[in-house]
Amino acid sequence: MVNESDLTELKLKDGEFEISIRTGSYTKLRPAAQVIAAPAQMAQMQAPLAAEVAAAPVASANSPAAAKDDTAGLLEVKSPIVGTFYRSSSPDKPAFVSIGDTISEGSVVCIVEAMKLFNEIESEVAGKVVKVMIDDASPVEYDQVLFLVDPKG
Repeated sequence: MVNESDLTELKLKDGEFEISIRTGSYTKLRPAAQVIAAPAQMAQMQAPLAAEVAAAPVASANSPAAAKDDTAGLLEVKSPIVGTFYRSSSPDKPAFVSIGDTISEGSVVCIVEAMKLFNEIESEVAGKVVKVMIDDASPVEYDQVLFLVDPKG
């Protein structure tokens, strides 16, 4: 629908659901004119857009299925709480763990700040850290993967 119109950008937000689509002709320095859809029009746009997204091919190299193949055999260290992820106890201190470090069960791997409390997150798995999934000082959700660990270490 976006390609068939002269839109260059479409942003849609409904509660916690949010989608933003930009075409190749999008430029940041556009005139300030904006198109604002009424709620009824937004509902009409959502259904066809959701159908197109669902029908999109899944076999691309960046697809979740391809990512699963890359992470086969790796264990996940997940966030037990919602908050802000920090790799170290303060900006001038080294990270708790880095790629290539070997960790054991119970090792402190990061801090998640929640409601002004700094919670040390301990690993529930043992092995070698192969990937850090979150940027420092980024928000994290409950059960979000923070690190990938190779148990063969």
